[in-house]
Amino acid sequence: MQIKVQPMGIYQTNCYIATIDGKDFIIDPGVDATEWVKQNVTNPVAILNTHGHFDHVWSNDELQNQLGIKLYTPKGDVPLLVDSSWMPDLPPSVPDVIVVGDEELDFDGVKVKYRHFPGHCPGCSTIEIGDAMFSGDFIFERSIGRTDFPLSSPQDMKKSLEKFKLLDFDKTIYPGHGNTTTIKQEQKHADYWINSL
Repeated sequence: MQIKVQPMGIYQTNCYIATIDGKDFIIDPGVDATEWVKQNVTNPVAILNTHGHFDHVWSNDELQNQLGIKLYTPKGDVPLLVDSSWMPDLPPSVPDVIVVGDEELDFDGVKVKYRHFPGHCPGCSTIEIGDAMFSGDFIFERSIGRTDFPLSSPQDMKKSLEKFKLLDFDKTIYPGHGNTTTIKQEQKHADYWINSL
């Protein structure tokens, strides 16, 4: 699998293109991501949102229309795609497929696994493709997503971190901001964050 990344916008939100078996998956197309994505895909098959915050979904609609592919968004964050209290000029988008909970999708033999980890926001999820986990704003290198935003929940984040601790495999984590890390590495810090919330 090949993974391309480009930080987008003032928050340097990582937009990813994961290419596996000749299929390009676009993950979290943020502010002004459209041209970079179009220049770096040859067979785009889906747009995947880890969650609905504006800096991760800004270019959803533009890419849906220009590439003619479907948008997949976690259920809890669908309302955020059309109503951002932070960014009233957010281009609204409508998912073609609403992902519910821990759901596995199959794209002609390529498995895409969503895992629901609410706390940062109601729909916050990770996306696993091959040996990669795209963690959005759930977990970062030595950090976790903020829980002081509208619709955030420290209680849900604690439960999500407990769930994260139970994962019995390792993958490289590609977060929504910053550097890559691994599941096993961040599991070492989970108790610290649970106790800090």
